[in-house]
Amino acid sequence: MKEGKIPSEMLRELVFNNIKVKHEDVILGPEIGEDCTAIDFGDYACILSTDPITGAEKGIGSLAVHISCNDVASSGVKPIALLLTIMAPPSTTENDIKTIMKDAGETAAQLNVEIAGGHTEITSAVNRVIVSTTAIGKILKHKIVKTSGAKIGDDVVMTKYAGLEGTAILAADREPELRGKLTDEQLDKAKNLSSQISVVKEGILAGELGVNSMHDVTEGGILGAAWEIAESSNTGVEIYLADIPVLYETKQICNVFNLNPYRLISSGSMIITCSNGHELVEQFSKAGIPAAVIGRIIEKERIIIEHGIKNELEAPGPDELFKV
Repeated sequence: MKEGKIPSEMLRELVFNNIKVKHEDVILGPEIGEDCTAIDFGDYACILSTDPITGAEKGIGSLAVHISCNDVASSGVKPIALLLTIMAPPSTTENDIKTIMKDAGETAAQLNVEIAGGHTEITSAVNRVIVSTTAIGKILKHKIVKTSGAKIGDDVVMTKYAGLEGTAILAADREPELRGKLTDEQLDKAKNLSSQISVVKEGILAGELGVNSMHDVTEGGILGAAWEIAESSNTGVEIYLADIPVLYETKQICNVFNLNPYRLISSGSMIITCSNGHELVEQFSKAGIPAAVIGRIIEKERIIIEHGIKNELEAPGPDELFKV
């Protein structure tokens, strides 16, 4: 099988079809594109999301905290706690573990999230360090924002820039190959994009403003996330490729490795649908969050429009990062 998230149809067949128990207290379970699960606790719901870091080497402690907290934020929820698991090969040093936890601890502190438990193990079952986190939050049940909430006629809004996380990972992990292709200043800017990977601020703000759906952009990039929102909401979507913001550094790095920036892992960006996208973009701008309207939700077709030409928006496959 190819590296990366397994295709949607395979996920349904191999994973979802083998989940036999459906508990009435689980009010939001596994679905294509849904970032979180929700468990009924009376007036409130407990929101949970879990994710591993598998495509990066440097800064994985910080990335691991961000990715799960971002998923919880996509429900309009402020994360409050984390469970963190480290699986490391025998070649790992004590300093390696210390560095991972130092990065994770500092990032969790910035988000005001407690690392409330987890597991740390040295094992020959892995050949490099894997860090997995589960984030936890709570929200009044009627305020939960779902990936599946997109409505026909909604604007599709994207925060920040395409390929943020992938750019930061490649600049850090493949720096020698990029020397001479980008200036030192450009490489430093690309590596520092890791500081923009949190979407907790925009997730909470969008939840307060009232939007129809949100989806944290991870593997599969911007185009993959747009397809997943449509799939989850049983709608179509049209995306205007020229309106997707992409940083110069991302374009240059993607050119070096022959990658598609629109299909590159993009933690740090959120896809949101709402009835008035331009108003939401204005509210984000006031909060210092770059955003743009990049499309709209339509009835059936899933298409990309570039230079007036329509092409099919295909389901996400393995992320572009795994090509490198």
